[in-house]
Amino acid sequence: MPRSRPLLQTIGRLAAGLLALGAATLGPLSASAQEPSVRVPNFWDPKAVHDRPSTIPDKIQFLATDGYPPFVFRDQHGRLTGFNVDLARALCQELGSSCALRIKDFEVLLPALDEEEGDAIISGLSRSLPSTRRLNFTEDYLKLPARFVVRAYNAADFNEQALTGKRIAVEAGSRFEAFAKRFFPEAEIVSLETAEATRDAVKGGSADALFGDGLNLSFWLPSEAADDCCAFAGGPWLEPGYFDEGMAIATRQDDPERAAALTYALRQLHQKGIYRELYLRYFPMSFF
Repeated sequence: MPRSRPLLQTIGRLAAGLLALGAATLGPLSASAQEPSVRVPNFWDPKAVHDRPSTIPDKIQFLATDGYPPFVFRDQHGRLTGFNVDLARALCQELGSSCALRIKDFEVLLPALDEEEGDAIISGLSRSLPSTRRLNFTEDYLKLPARFVVRAYNAADFNEQALTGKRIAVEAGSRFEAFAKRFFPEAEIVSLETAEATRDAVKGGSADALFGDGLNLSFWLPSEAADDCCAFAGGPWLEPGYFDEGMAIATRQDDPERAAALTYALRQLHQKGIYRELYLRYFPMSFF
């Protein structure tokens, strides 16, 4: 099973309350109306010139799983919404293709793609699994960095390059633990059973910082559970082999043209500012 699924489940629980009366009911947002200090990631070279592919699909039937806010979920009126939903719609508009989204259980997304029930999966599949290595993937449209979180009053003074003696909470068995033990040898790494336990540790003061999933933490920090205790510190960590694999759209092995067209459209959405608007709409606290 793709490792993205439990991650999206955790994020979904944190995001649901924040988005229930927010992004689910909002119309298109203007990037200029957002706080200028919010950092929106850029995964594409702004100076690169990319020609429109000669082969553009007339239609794209996307496959996804719902119940994973802020990516794909139902709003209070039962309507399908989310970052991936709006992104798929924007991609089709950019390409001039007709667009549809079919909801499937996560376990049957790959069989549904193989059986041509859809043309592309937009549901956070991992490239590294044996079952997905045969697929074509677009470039990543969202990366999932690691971040440090500290008590809010310590954020301005926290130096991620000077961790000697610092107690760093990490989730046991995670890639965050593996990375911290390898690259932060001067710190005291505190391995805890769950991600929730790491959040409690930094909130309660038994850890000086936690090192974990930035996307997950971006929904915890403004939540009631965090109670304004904490803040991001330092920058995003996207080190290869640990945090470099992001979210991409998958197509069948015999359909590279569709993946190429979608990659082109993703770049165009970024250049036109549409990606920025979607990011600010569904991720009210940037995790970059």
